[in-house]
This record gives sequence, C-alpha cells and structure tokens, in this order.
Amino acid sequence: MNIENIEAFVYINHYGSFNKAADVLFLSQPTVTARIQSLERELDCKLFDRFGKQIHLTDKGKQFLPYAQQILQTYQKSKHHLHSKRTTLGELRIGCTVSVSNYLMPHLLMRLNERFTDMKFKITTAPTDELAAKLSSRELDLAFVRKMMNPAFQSYSFFEDPIRLYVYKEHPLAATGRASIRDIRHEKLIFFECGSLDWMRIHRVFESLEQPPNIVFQVDNSETAKKLVVRRAGICFLPGLCVQQEVEAGLLVPVDITETMGIALQTNLITLSGEHTEIAEALLDYSGRVPN
Repeated sequence: MNIENIEAFVYINHYGSFNKAADVLFLSQPTVTARIQSLERELDCKLFDRFGKQIHLTDKGKQFLPYAQQILQTYQKSKHHLHSKRTTLGELRIGCTVSVSNYLMPHLLMRLNERFTDMKFKITTAPTDELAAKLSSRELDLAFVRKMMNPAFQSYSFFEDPIRLYVYKEHPLAATGRASIRDIRHEKLIFFECGSLDWMRIHRVFESLEQPPNIVFQVDNSETAKKLVVRRAGICFLPGLCVQQEVEAGLLVPVDITETMGIALQTNLITLSGEHTEIAEALLDYSGRVPN
C-alpha cells in the first residue's frame, strides 16, 4: 500500500478539501485526486462522497480513517527513529523568516551553541511556504514560520510580537501615545506588508473609514519602513521587535491605536512530527524572550 496515497487521504479528511490538501502537500489538485483514486481501487471501495463543493467520508472511509492515521503515524515515528541521532552528531539546519533571521536568530544561535557545543548550525532564510516545503522534503530540521496549520508538523507557539503604530519623535502623536484610527486618516502612511494574515487585520481596520488611508510608501522590508519613519517620510505600523533599538534610542515612539490593540505577529516553531524534540524544547526555553 502506497504511503503517499494514505497521506493524501488523511490530509483531505483533515482539511475537508482536495485543494487545501494539495496546497499543504505542495502537489497539484489532479495529483491528489489520482492518489485517492488509486487508494480506492486498492481498497475496492469509495472513500469520499461529494456534495457540491463539500466532501464527506463514506461509511467505508470512516472505517478506514483510524487505520490510515495509525499507519501514517507509525511511518513518521519510524523515520524519526532512523534519523534521531543525526542532529546530535553533526549539523542542525534551521529555516526562518526574514524577521526572525534579523532580530531573533543571533540571540538563539548563541544560546544553542552554549547548550550543544559540538553541533554546527546552518540557517536558511525564506518565506513561510518555502520553509514548510523544505521541511517536508527534509532539507531543514526545523523552521520558524508564521502561524500555520499542517498535520505533518509539530507546531509550537514561539513568539508573539505586538504590531503598533510608530511615529518619529517630533510627531504630534509622540506626546500623546494614543489615538484612534480616525486621528490618522490624513497622515502619510508607510505600509510594511509581510504577507501574514495578521496584516490583513490592519487592512480591515481601515475599511471602517469613509476614505482609504493615505499610503504613500508600500514596502516589503521592515528595515526600509522604519528608516522612512525615522526620516519623517510618514508613520507606520510595525512589529515591536524590529524597532526595539530605535525606540530605546528615542528615534521612534510607539502610539497605541484603539482599533488595532491586540494585533500581533505570530511566530511558530515547526518540526516534522515526533522529530528533534530535544532541540525544540531547548529553543522553547527562550520563547517569548526579546533579546537585549
């Protein structure tokens, strides 16, 4: 029995969609469909019923599901057993997003080096989807990514970075430290877009205004965004970690916007299920801590 066909079956049931399962497995939708058809031929039964865009397990599918989950779990555990000694002997390959690479990784690497003195470390910086693909193909041992759901990965909540409005020190709002979204509707805005769902919440807040925000600069790099604010080109919503030094130096000032309170950038640590637990636990000892 083909383990990839069983994997496709478990993922489709988990996500309730052939398309979503295909995205998570980094496959085309026709490939996932072909895997299910192959599995159904092998089992000589139908596993899914379709009702419009919705799918449901058949009675036979429900009977097979716990066995499929157990087979997949046993397979993953066996891979873990075969590879469990690798990280204690050689190199640890860590993937991370740009913000983690810039602001957290130097601190974390020093701590890991103190704890695992014989280990070497290799860092890969890339977007979340690319890191997940590399982890799935075993090009990485673990990765720091934006919050995501994938049953193939063990996911740990690692760091929550509040997103706040930052202004230059001479800006009128610097003295008050608090405002509403309407108070900034005419301000020149620099918008840092990192592709995370958390940023969509910022966009939705502006939808309550009768006119769109005055976004003068739209950038995909936090360093560019904060330098524009320091140079008084506008004001910007940014994660706190990337502006820590500028705030301590008095160059940037945080302003609490009532409608965006509680919005934060979520970073998760992911590994393949059951693998590298010792390393993950060591990293979690430092989770939530902002380096000095």
